[in-house]
Amino acid sequence: MSSLLKVFGGRVSRSFSRGLFPSSRAFSAKVSASSGLQKGSISQVIGAIVDVKFEGIPPPILNALWVDTPEGRLSLEVAQHLGNGVARTIAMSATEGLTRGQEVIDSGNPITVPVGEATLGRIMNVTGEPLDGCGPIPDAKKMSIHRDAVSFSDQRTDEALLITGIKVVDLLAPYAKGGKIGLFGGAGVGKTVLIMELINNVAKKHGGFSVFAGVGERTREGNELYHEMMETGVIKRRQLEDGTFDFSGSKAALVYGQMNEPPGARARVALTGLTVAEYFRDEDGQDVLLFIDNIYRFTQAGSEVSALLGRIPSAVGYQPTLATDLGALQERITTTNKGSITSVQAVYVPADDITDPAPATTFSHLDATTVLSRSIAELGIYPAVDPLDSTSRMLSANIVGEEQYEVARGVQKILQDYKSLQDIIAILGMDELSEQDKFVVARARKVQRFLSQPFQVAEVFTGKPGRFVELQDTISGVKEILEGECDDMPEMSFYMVGGLQEAKEKAVEMGKTK
Repeated sequence: MSSLLKVFGGRVSRSFSRGLFPSSRAFSAKVSASSGLQKGSISQVIGAIVDVKFEGIPPPILNALWVDTPEGRLSLEVAQHLGNGVARTIAMSATEGLTRGQEVIDSGNPITVPVGEATLGRIMNVTGEPLDGCGPIPDAKKMSIHRDAVSFSDQRTDEALLITGIKVVDLLAPYAKGGKIGLFGGAGVGKTVLIMELINNVAKKHGGFSVFAGVGERTREGNELYHEMMETGVIKRRQLEDGTFDFSGSKAALVYGQMNEPPGARARVALTGLTVAEYFRDEDGQDVLLFIDNIYRFTQAGSEVSALLGRIPSAVGYQPTLATDLGALQERITTTNKGSITSVQAVYVPADDITDPAPATTFSHLDATTVLSRSIAELGIYPAVDPLDSTSRMLSANIVGEEQYEVARGVQKILQDYKSLQDIIAILGMDELSEQDKFVVARARKVQRFLSQPFQVAEVFTGKPGRFVELQDTISGVKEILEGECDDMPEMSFYMVGGLQEAKEKAVEMGKTK
């Protein structure tokens, strides 16, 4: 990259630092007037890869090129220089219908997307085009999706807790405001449901703005989220008499690059969502919530692009630049002196192997990891969070306080003791345990079930109203169970309840029905 900067006289870094454009019209005029506006022609199309021949020096790496197609304008991003004026590019949408010799125009800049309050309430794709059928995004500032991370001197570290209302999370792996949070899990253990509940509990009560980036996930889920946000007032959309739409009062912007998109779009859509969040943080001084579902698809798309570009794969077939690609994204998610970005990222774990290079590389960037376990889901306990594998740098007596720290460690100890006794129980049965061990098993099973919780977003499936549980209620409830004050209550009274008071009422009801 440094050699390219020398060749092109620093054009790449200058284009990155330009950052904002006053409007799309002014942006177009600026591009037209720039000396970088040159034309080339398509020389080869291989799936999502398009080779473009230029007469002179090809455009810098990461520049956006445009091709006009019957469906509209197709964006390409320069990925490699092959020599003899040929630039190898990655398409941001389908390449069907492109032909050799077709004219390509250099935009003179990296991909730029609309930012600011004009994006609130809207759904955009990777290049900032609206997907919601509500017309163009009016008078929006534009910003490059490729930017440098915040410098050390501008960063700030906070020790404030983000209360989610989810018992197992708030007690055992608390989240930090302005931190990076990962939800790890295999297929079908509840990552998306958990991220939806976090949006429900945190984004709705949160005063600032939220950005949701749908990276390579199901279109149906994206559609459901949009309509749910409209129903709950996070997005406010009303049609005016002239046929246009008014989104004033909306609190969230959505950026989608779903499963059906080519790898170029899936590899860049997370950057588009992050750019929208960065603008709110840096220009508006906001505390922004950034939800990414799923960060693994970002890595997966990078692997596809890497293979198409002919790079030699590394372990398990991932791209050799895996750590660099992920680091470039994660280092931009941070808290500054102006505002903060709190990021919640779902991370798919292939074949439930947490040591796979993609989730393993993601681990090192996170402040809190919530691990969803299939073995806990099999017990019918949801959210299926593993209390022993989930971690957080916030779980320190200096940050959460002595009481929560002691209770959390007590939960982990009793669950670990129960885990070590399970082999004995499986072989010899409960009768062979000592009286003390029987108490350990009974209390551990009650704690395990108390950490289950009905979710508001899952009400339509479970028929049980969702519960938001205050942190102090969680701490006091678990403390009573550990101290043996609930030994006479049936195990199932703790299952799928909010606070301990609800469990006690359920125990009374169960006693009446016996």
